[in-house]
Amino acid sequence: MKIQFILTVFTLFSVLISYGQNTTVRIWPETIPGAVDNPDYKTETVYDNNGKSPRISKVTDPVMEVFLPGKEKANGTAVLICPGGGYARLAIDHEGRDVAAWFNEMGIAAFVLQYRLPSDVIMKDKSTGPLQDGQEAIRILRRNAEKWNIKPDRIGIMGFSAGGHLASTVSTHFTDEVYKADDETSARPDFSMLIYPVISMDTEITHKGSRDNLIGENPDAGLTERFSNELQINKDTPPAFLVHSSDDRTVPVGNSIRYYLGLKEHGVPAEMHIYTQGGHGYGMGRTENTESAWPRALKHWLKMNGWL
Repeated sequence: MKIQFILTVFTLFSVLISYGQNTTVRIWPETIPGAVDNPDYKTETVYDNNGKSPRISKVTDPVMEVFLPGKEKANGTAVLICPGGGYARLAIDHEGRDVAAWFNEMGIAAFVLQYRLPSDVIMKDKSTGPLQDGQEAIRILRRNAEKWNIKPDRIGIMGFSAGGHLASTVSTHFTDEVYKADDETSARPDFSMLIYPVISMDTEITHKGSRDNLIGENPDAGLTERFSNELQINKDTPPAFLVHSSDDRTVPVGNSIRYYLGLKEHGVPAEMHIYTQGGHGYGMGRTENTESAWPRALKHWLKMNGWL
């Protein structure tokens, strides 16, 4: 037992060092809104056959992993990162921690959100659980801006796949009162970065797994429209950077296209990169194909807008 404990502590310490993680912050240190108590429902982490690429599921107590750049590098910009996984799991490394490390290299503070995954077993309304976590996470960043050496008007949100749906939901529903906030701190991100995102609940282009997990297999028209974020854009929606591949068979490229067109219709600045190949789930890029160029394009976009 003692040896196992030492190994566990050593493994945790190694993870913290390798990613430069400073701390973990609970989103709801007291009462989790809309929660249903179920002691048998516990967070799980599954690895691939090589012991890599962890996927986290059954999140009941959402947290942010905090990754801060060195003080000499910090430029005041912060990004909340929402990993994907079809609203069933979280690809916490290649769509989370790896991305946070990349942001830190540029002097940007990064916060990886382990948000609750929709489940009737632990939520009174599973469709709003992730949004509650996302809104409060943005508010926590603003409340702690001085502590983390970030500027409250330079806080962005990033999401991959279903995490992109959450990021676009926070970007379009930031005034929705889905829980009783402690104060008037704004939940609006200042900009968003959506990488092969699920945007729509329209059955023509949605990702069925994400849709079913979030709003159910037979949602009413109102719920479908509410979480089709291309329909929720207005002039106050934050500027966006979008990435997708034409050959994505998991989340059709039409999701990004509709969001981009909606932003342009309302006069919101947007930039979109559509690559010929890449498929889905490539994170920071895994090949020499063109989709691996998006981090460089994002860096230029951040510079152009004064966030870098």
